Amino acid sequence: MPKIIFHIDVNSAYLSWSALENLSRGADIDLREIPSIIGGDMEKRHGVVLAKSIPAKAYGVQTGEPIVNAMRKCPHLLLHPPNHTLYRQRSAELMDFLFHICPDIEQVSVDECYMDYTPVAARYGAPHLAAAKIKDSIFEKFGYTVNIGISDRKVLAKMASDFKKPNLVHTLYSEEIQEKMWPLPVSSLYMCGHASMETLKKLEILTIGDLAMADKSILASHLKSHGIMLWEYANGIDDSEVITEHLDLKGIGNSITLKEDALTREDACRTLLSLAETVAGRLRKSRQMAGMISTEIKYHTFRKVSHQSTLTTPASSTDAIYSKACLLFDELWDGSPVRLLGIRTSKLIPEDEPIQLNLFDMPEIRIFPSGSPAQDIPVSKQQKLERALDSIRKKYGEDSVVRGSLLHKKDD
Repeated sequence: MPKIIFHIDVNSAYLSWSALENLSRGADIDLREIPSIIGGDMEKRHGVVLAKSIPAKAYGVQTGEPIVNAMRKCPHLLLHPPNHTLYRQRSAELMDFLFHICPDIEQVSVDECYMDYTPVAARYGAPHLAAAKIKDSIFEKFGYTVNIGISDRKVLAKMASDFKKPNLVHTLYSEEIQEKMWPLPVSSLYMCGHASMETLKKLEILTIGDLAMADKSILASHLKSHGIMLWEYANGIDDSEVITEHLDLKGIGNSITLKEDALTREDACRTLLSLAETVAGRLRKSRQMAGMISTEIKYHTFRKVSHQSTLTTPASSTDAIYSKACLLFDELWDGSPVRLLGIRTSKLIPEDEPIQLNLFDMPEIRIFPSGSPAQDIPVSKQQKLERALDSIRKKYGEDSVVRGSLLHKKDD
């Protein structure tokens, strides 16, 4: 049987979850039925629209825009603060519910996940009917709606779930892309941000179909590897698997919301270096090594993307984690301002577990924010150095030893 993948996405998750919580506490107004948004405090860089109701959308309110702009469009707009503790609880409840339908789930954000439906197809029947049943069951059990996209490719399932909303099931199989996807504006393509869209517009590439028919070499010259990835997505090319994280899988990670959006690779890599130090330190403290690294980006529009890759040799060093995180960042970043960065490690093993090295294994190349590779340090010496730094930080505080590259340059 061909692979069948579902992409399940909660419709306006933050607003739906807040609305239901308010109603459970006796509120007379359903936030979903009036012009309303979920937003926060400007001074804490949360002064943007995190989620909007359908009535607010009718006024032109957009997710990610400043609250002041939204209020100009709709002066009687109701602003409700976010409750991230509540959102994590609701997300966990949903994932647990879906896990008992099919355990092959890859959660990609608080309100969306992929499900590999293939192993359970014989039990539940036709994909479209099963998806409709899941959608309706979620509404009956939890009181909010979801969209479900169905395809034989992950990227196409994601695209299908973004079709007309809310509370709908859509298919976008490989044989349907010319009819359903190619006529759409190129901005609708997954991973095509504003900067990429503007570059493609200059190349007179306006629709996804135009992009699918474009010359890959021209795209690479303007957008590098990101252009090739967009071309592949436009043609429905995506061999990635649904990566199931079993309940007993442990990982160590860290992320940070930036005080100011990162606009350059150098700014982003400096933050990744700081995150890598923290993550690597926690790995060494727990006496574990990571076999897989994941880099997460949240853009200023609140769109989140992530990518992961396996390390040739499990590691717990800052340099190995940082180098891989930067390579993943380069593959992901579309040039747009970055609001949040994160690094997560998984496939952890005890540091004393024997590792079988490949004859052709080479040390990880360490690339610092300037872009220049550092001189290699033998693994044993590197480990001793990092252990010594860990001891100093434990005794005198985390800020007692700081890399020079992480110090802000003073203005002349």
